[in-house]
Amino acid sequence: MDETKKMDETEQNTIDTKPDKSWIRNTALFMFGQAVSLIGSSLVGYAIMWYVTLKTESGTVMTLFTVATSLPMFFVAPFGGVWADRYNRKYIINLADASIAIVTLIIAVFFSFGIESLSILLICSMMRSLGQGVQMPAVSAIIPQIVPEKHLLRVNSINSSIQSISMLASPALAGALLSFAPIQIVLFIDVTTAIIGISIVFFFVKVPKVKRAETQESGAQGYFQDIAKGLRYIRTHAFIMRFFIFSALFYIMFTPSAMLTPLQVTRDFGPAYWRLTAIEIVFSCGMILGGIVLSLWGGFRNKTITFAFGTFLFGSTAIGLGLLTNFWFYLVCMGAMGITVAFINTPVMSILQAHVEEAYMGRVFSVNTMIMSVAFPAAMLAFGPLSDKIPIDYLLIGTGIGIACISVLSIVDKTIRDAGKL
Repeated sequence: MDETKKMDETEQNTIDTKPDKSWIRNTALFMFGQAVSLIGSSLVGYAIMWYVTLKTESGTVMTLFTVATSLPMFFVAPFGGVWADRYNRKYIINLADASIAIVTLIIAVFFSFGIESLSILLICSMMRSLGQGVQMPAVSAIIPQIVPEKHLLRVNSINSSIQSISMLASPALAGALLSFAPIQIVLFIDVTTAIIGISIVFFFVKVPKVKRAETQESGAQGYFQDIAKGLRYIRTHAFIMRFFIFSALFYIMFTPSAMLTPLQVTRDFGPAYWRLTAIEIVFSCGMILGGIVLSLWGGFRNKTITFAFGTFLFGSTAIGLGLLTNFWFYLVCMGAMGITVAFINTPVMSILQAHVEEAYMGRVFSVNTMIMSVAFPAAMLAFGPLSDKIPIDYLLIGTGIGIACISVLSIVDKTIRDAGKL
């Protein structure tokens, strides 16, 4: 009898300790749904950017569009972070995605009836930015909610590669479509992919409830109190503060590489959709390769060193883009830059996801979204008009040197270095 009981207990313990693999299917479905939606969003982003670039060839106008696509995100992100910590993050992501799709549909209808102007595209960019400001904190916060901590870096690396594959198809398709079809065709495609992505996440992805750190008060006052609590949480965790400072510096220095390279290619090598398509495809291929390498390798034992390594290489390739005068060598350098992105974003994301309490995850990532959304337009206010007066090549060389310096500072900073020991 005792032996039977002991065997039953042993069998039960074996069952209890058997690893639960359901998170793999759940995570795969979530990433696939987001990837489908991202294809459409990337199409619209490239279509608008290239439409404006080739219509105006003006750094000042590109600055205006950069502000329109970033600043609204800054103002709505704090509330997006609170919502991500209060409510079901899956629903927040889907509602934001649906709102962006509705705005895109309305703009597509305007263009279909011949009502075309840069002003309408500017409004479209602003409204889409608001939706992304709500969506991005929830997406960043939901990953550690459905993925075990020890798998975060590899999952983030795989997710980065999947997103890169989606983005790889987008510029090629955008370039092809814009060569023979009006921009509204691209807008309608975005609406379709959004519907597919929303359906996958809504019907098939299961998300556990968020553990709340405190009771929430309703009304505007309650939201502002939650935002204040999130900011206090960040202030009391030195490594988060330091990461955000480094992020702000990096985003500012990153701006010419992200925003002005299409304009640089147009001026240095000639205006053509295929060239703009080529740099985006090569960059995305590099991102895919970088994500695959990092998912297989896992990076250095200290994730901060992985981040510093990637940052230094990124700065070096930015300098290369400013020096090269042959377009084919330029493409090779652009691909190398794409590889480095995974070595920058993935370690930082994994460190934050591992250290931040689940109840504050949305608000912490909303601040990261705010930093990104304000750094780009703020930097473009300087770099955009400046690019109309001096060669963009010089801007890339200068910011490349600055980014390389950031990599050294991140290693020297003990707080940042210690946070990378996962």
